[in-house]
Amino acid sequence: MTHEGAIPSIDLSISQQAAIGRKMSSGLKLGRRVSLVTGAGSGIGRAVAIGLSAAGSRVAIVDIDATKAELVSAEIRKLGGDAAAWATDVADPSSVDRLRSVVRETFGPLDILVNNAAIQVNKTIEDTTPEEWNRQMAVNVGGVFLCSRAFLPDLRQTRGVIINMSSVNGFFVEPSCAGYCATKGAILAFTKALAIDHGREGIRVHAICPGYIDAGLAEGYFESQADPARARAEAGSLHALGRIGRPEEIAKAAVFLASDDASFMTGSAMIVDGGFSAGLPPK
Repeated sequence: MTHEGAIPSIDLSISQQAAIGRKMSSGLKLGRRVSLVTGAGSGIGRAVAIGLSAAGSRVAIVDIDATKAELVSAEIRKLGGDAAAWATDVADPSSVDRLRSVVRETFGPLDILVNNAAIQVNKTIEDTTPEEWNRQMAVNVGGVFLCSRAFLPDLRQTRGVIINMSSVNGFFVEPSCAGYCATKGAILAFTKALAIDHGREGIRVHAICPGYIDAGLAEGYFESQADPARARAEAGSLHALGRIGRPEEIAKAAVFLASDDASFMTGSAMIVDGGFSAGLPPK
């Protein structure tokens, strides 16, 4: 299933998320470090941006949808955080280059890059068009490449952190999403390669592998079912913890990886899936 995209609302209010984030991040403070989150207009990206802000970071909110990005930025500013929004197509090299310039002009060199933007085509390969395949690859893998490439000079300067949003589908596949699974597997390999190439420059690189999260594309799937509550319960029954995850739980993982508490971690994939990929729990 899906794990990254966008939703208009989640279980907790923005103020509740921020309060939880401040409580949980005591000792994980990011000071005034500059963060950038792609796909931050909603879903996991939105929660990560809020979590980073709650930990003290100044946050660049990036999304292909300018309205959604600005709404999240305004929410963070209303809570006392420092955020600005930019509409960017992460699959477009010129769009990403413009983003790097304007973020540096606004905030200074970047400390934390969260590559979260993604799309999903729920089809078998035979039913997937070349255009759908290419776009999915361009956003999910190409966007990670382009953003990492553009901001590496900043991250080298700040000895910063890259966090790539992969998925349990990078190593634990499900039906009718072969292209999506391929992109998430590629991100895991790319994360390790970046860590090896740039570790001596002080840059740490991580991946997060969410399971079913009640946000984004998964939220859309649940809401499209005849009985959304039952669909959520059935998905939750596949997890050792007996439930699906919340986007703020992914945000807490991102804050930890971005912080100095993870200073001896790089090239790692953090699985945050409630035991989904561990195996089928008992009935």
